[in-house]
Amino acid sequence: MEDELSQVRRQRQEKIARLRELGIDLYAYNYSQDHTATEVKSLFGKMEAEAEDVEVGSLEVSVAGRLVSMRGHGKTVFAHLEDRTGQIQIYLKFDILGQEKFEATNLLDLGDWIGVSGSIFRTRTGEVTVQVQDWTMLSKSVRQLPLGKTKEDENLEANVYGGFANVEMRYRQRYADLAVNPEVREVFKIRTRIISTLRKFLDERDFLEVETPVLQPIYGGAAARPFITKHNSLDRTLYLRIADELYLKRLIVGGFGRVYEISKDFRNEGIDRFHNPEFTMLEFYQAFTDYEELMDFTELMLAEVLLCVKGDLDTTYQGQKISFNSPYDRVSMLESVSEAVGEDVARLNVPQLADIARDNRIKVEANWGWGKIIDKCFGEIVQPKLIQPTFVIDHPREISPLAKLHRESPQLTERFELFVAGEEIANAFSELNDPVDQRERFEGQERMKMEGDEETHPIDEDYIRALEYGMPPTGGLGMGVDRLTMLVADQSSIRDVILFPVLKD
Repeated sequence: MEDELSQVRRQRQEKIARLRELGIDLYAYNYSQDHTATEVKSLFGKMEAEAEDVEVGSLEVSVAGRLVSMRGHGKTVFAHLEDRTGQIQIYLKFDILGQEKFEATNLLDLGDWIGVSGSIFRTRTGEVTVQVQDWTMLSKSVRQLPLGKTKEDENLEANVYGGFANVEMRYRQRYADLAVNPEVREVFKIRTRIISTLRKFLDERDFLEVETPVLQPIYGGAAARPFITKHNSLDRTLYLRIADELYLKRLIVGGFGRVYEISKDFRNEGIDRFHNPEFTMLEFYQAFTDYEELMDFTELMLAEVLLCVKGDLDTTYQGQKISFNSPYDRVSMLESVSEAVGEDVARLNVPQLADIARDNRIKVEANWGWGKIIDKCFGEIVQPKLIQPTFVIDHPREISPLAKLHRESPQLTERFELFVAGEEIANAFSELNDPVDQRERFEGQERMKMEGDEETHPIDEDYIRALEYGMPPTGGLGMGVDRLTMLVADQSSIRDVILFPVLKD
């Protein structure tokens, strides 16, 4: 394979030398393009609809794109250009281009960027085609794209298919992946539309988009290990943020009643189908709201995303039909675990819970408390079965250090997680705004850290100070944009929805 690639590269270098001998600039500065591929087809179709017979030459255009197919027939060449909107067929003819330019045409390769000008006609097989009067080299491709094989369709024209099947190489060379796989480009267009829809939804409801620090003196807002760095001039340790939460709630204290941020967060954790160390989160906070109202709000927001991006509240993810019609199911974490294990876990102590966990082949660490074991049982036994959108509510206090105590059960908190297709999509609270309670929760996290838990929350004195000034009742939610994109675009791995994911060596 390496020898074959080297041979292709040598052949291309020889073509480059010949093109330069012909005086052709291989890397243009710009090109005056007046139509995209899709616009050409649409415009010509409109002309045909308005006139019985459209003469060749009645519509002159200039288009530009990458050569993705090419087939010669003596003194004629049929090819396809692809731009950001799609493909257009072009027809290059010796009689029109002349000997020198047609010789240069035969020095073109798949992957080259060219601009063409000419008139539009429709072939006998019905394909809208540019009859090229002249073409301009825009960028010569020295390295062959992984375009796969070619086949002859019923029109005897070569088409590229099956390019770049090596998944690992696709991630490492995303630029080449995007170049040869239009369906991959579509995934990232969907991602952008999702983010735009989320932003529009919140903007229309008077939320203020803000920016909070990426480099933080104290990390917080989630149970995760941070990336650590150092500011040389200040001789100070800083952390890449693991969440935006504590800074956004400081803004609620400051008087911004509704804020949100779509941000890059970083967690120093493993890499798998659902985790990448760098990821995108939406977090928003709204004063005078609790977690009950947030569930209704979340259903409205996701309905907006599905309708704007897919045009339907029903979708399919990895062969499973999923409906985002309201209302979603709401289940208590304790009740769901109790039903799964056949015991009322609310009445069990830590040793009894640990025995049940082990009976279900769940490894229990010696330092785990009541809430941690319940959470682990939920994750292993219940979560994989939550296919349709489901709010899991009322988490144990121990695993929710930033959530307000449940108004009816002080061992629980007013928290929910949204699960779809067996994975967490969002996490939300009635936010804890009592500074005394918050300090006690932080101190509890410190004790857990001393017992060996590496994903606890450090004490943030400045955040406690902010709460002491007074934070109104507030509801807040964090949603993983990458996982939401996986669902909407039907992608099985988070690496398929991040342009440049972190990869193992």
